[in-house]
Amino acid sequence: MKTNNQKERKGYFGDFGGQYVPETLMAPLQELEKAYLKLSNDKSFKKELAGWLTNFVGRPTPLYFANQLTNKIGGAKIYLKREDLTHTGAHKINNALGQALLAKHMGKKRLIAETGAGQHGVATATVAAALGMECVVYMGTVDIERQQPNVQRMELLGATVMSVSAGSKTLKDAINEAIRDWVTNINSSHYLIGSVLGPHPYPTIVRDFQKIIGEEARRQIKEQANKLPDYLVACVGGGSNSIGLFFDFLNEKNIKIIGVEAGGFGIKSNKHAARFAGGRPGILHGTLSYVLQDKYGQITETHSISAGLDYPSIGPEHANLQQTKRVEYTHVTDEEALKAFMLLAETEGIIPALESSHAVAYAIKLAKKLPKDKIIIVNLSGRGDKDLAQAIEHIKKMKL
Repeated sequence: MKTNNQKERKGYFGDFGGQYVPETLMAPLQELEKAYLKLSNDKSFKKELAGWLTNFVGRPTPLYFANQLTNKIGGAKIYLKREDLTHTGAHKINNALGQALLAKHMGKKRLIAETGAGQHGVATATVAAALGMECVVYMGTVDIERQQPNVQRMELLGATVMSVSAGSKTLKDAINEAIRDWVTNINSSHYLIGSVLGPHPYPTIVRDFQKIIGEEARRQIKEQANKLPDYLVACVGGGSNSIGLFFDFLNEKNIKIIGVEAGGFGIKSNKHAARFAGGRPGILHGTLSYVLQDKYGQITETHSISAGLDYPSIGPEHANLQQTKRVEYTHVTDEEALKAFMLLAETEGIIPALESSHAVAYAIKLAKKLPKDKIIIVNLSGRGDKDLAQAIEHIKKMKL
């Protein structure tokens, strides 16, 4: 499937994407692309993946009408795509499983991953254990401190968690270290990128393993409401959960699609991770996209209460969707996300991840402005167990 505005240029989404990597990585990228193109059209591989998604991951995930939340705020109906109910508690498992099976078919015995919120690290450690593969996860020391439950889960699953103390000590720096590892161990290892980032073919591969979210949501909303949604809302860090929901609906011109970035302390504070509000085109981690950078092109530090949104760039397909105006990108502050975190817990008995809380917060604001016959689908990309200690601490500080 291609959107009408997508240029036919290999490895690019309009003006964005590409392979901006050292020569040593070109061969493994070509090997990965060749293997993916072959296996993605292989009936036995598709059947194997589908079996794991059903019996291990727990798909399809429910589409849940948030009746209490809808009644509380008034306005449009809010439906939640419950990716928090997958095995490991977030959408990350969809891509981790797909790539791990791909790597195994390629003869790789070791998985390398980076993680911010820890959910991708947990998902990679989980599938590595299930498939009998070695796993190393790189994680910034800041994220290790704020995501201790996930660190413990990864270690229990047999993964080696490598602490990264360089730079901002968050996701950007974890990716740097993971790439260094990959360069050194190309023959035995597969770098399992967790979002629609990095050099071609990663943004396409990750999107294709995540698009099942939107495909399921389309069928489910037709069954439940007998119509398609009017709005789709998802949080955007690198952008895998959002493109997963959005992709199947991109050609539905009557559906408004909204990606929600991390507004942190507000755009004027410069302590945020809203790439479209404060960034400009640049190259980071092998791809051309929107990047938060200073006037000299140096990457600037980001801030978000949610570790999974705390990244200075965004997937190149999102950059194209923003440029072509097919998707609207906005941002939500830490405080707004925390309020949504509490409200969803209180009204629906669902504790969302702080990442997902950004999408919930925007959906609440949007629903209030719309008539009651309109439908909003929010991708609830993960559960909030990992965030409880941090969220409660900030709720007390902010006196919410």
